[in-house]
Amino acid sequence: MSEETSAYARAGVDTAAGDLAVELMKSAVSRTHGPEVLGGVGGFAGLFDASALLGYRRPLLASSTDGVGTKVAIAQAIDKHDTIGQDLVAMVVDDIVVVGAKPLFMTDYIACGKVVPERIADIVRGIAEACSATGTALVGGETAEHPGLLGPDDYDVAGAAVGVVEADELLGPERVRGGDVVLAMAASGLHSNGFSLVRHILSERGIAFADASAELGASYGEALLTPTALYTGPLLRVLGDPGLAGSIHSLSHVTGGGIAANLARVLPVGAWVEVDRASWSPLPVFRHLADLGGHTLESLEGAWNLGIGMFAVVEADRAAAVAAALRGEGVDTWVAGEISTAARDFAGFEQGAKGVNGGAVRLVGAYSD
Repeated sequence: MSEETSAYARAGVDTAAGDLAVELMKSAVSRTHGPEVLGGVGGFAGLFDASALLGYRRPLLASSTDGVGTKVAIAQAIDKHDTIGQDLVAMVVDDIVVVGAKPLFMTDYIACGKVVPERIADIVRGIAEACSATGTALVGGETAEHPGLLGPDDYDVAGAAVGVVEADELLGPERVRGGDVVLAMAASGLHSNGFSLVRHILSERGIAFADASAELGASYGEALLTPTALYTGPLLRVLGDPGLAGSIHSLSHVTGGGIAANLARVLPVGAWVEVDRASWSPLPVFRHLADLGGHTLESLEGAWNLGIGMFAVVEADRAAAVAAALRGEGVDTWVAGEISTAARDFAGFEQGAKGVNGGAVRLVGAYSD
């Protein structure tokens, strides 16, 4: 060991552990690489052959970046790290498909207090498997060891991806018309938002993540780590179906901000919809956590998805066919409302969100049992 390496190790940075982590994850990452990826794993920059874009009439690049928030604290608490990677890919790549874009490639970043090669490899394997499922090449990443800033078992993950869509196939509010049908797609659980509230509720009740829950049929930690559903593959296949071309007008990924606000972002100003709560039954995890915290489900609609992971605003006369196609892809889908452009008072509606001056949405009725 050189004097420089020894000094770095004494400062808490283990470069050998980092190298071992790369070796453990290399095969999983390589499986996401098609002929478009050049150079393999370990370069300073990931290379992606963009010559396929020459076949586009007017290609638009779509980009997204995100993390998984405080859900990582649960993974760390029960020492289970093989699902967080899928959460990351879902949060990033499913934002790209919202505009109708096909993801091309992704990079990831993991900051940790101490590199534990097996733990890092578990995280990256999850990322790679989800990238494969969504047709996304994992072209690069970085694992940074931050001793003194993060505890030995602490880490955070983030990622960014780039996709492409033909300009005249771009989805968005400008395509939405009165009479369009709003389809809801089922969530797998909490996905990757609202975990600060989850952790607060459990802490207030003195519940540990390792504690068993009869209501959830597993430990709290295991139930809460249910990975975020991946919608990109099914949606791209439906969007690419010639018989359904043009039928989907806009998509909304239900993430931070809750149900109404995220749907309002993909509606034009003046358009509105009342989402019928009776069209679905919130998953047991939401009902149980609400009961523990003394909250009504209605009061949590701005924090949790309550069982809806994605919305599609669809041409009315083809809505049934789109819903059937999504169900055929394994995505539980149902009608949640109908778009109107009739003049009305918007008191009680969510109007736009995150800087977007969009349409208006409110939830009405009572949840189905």
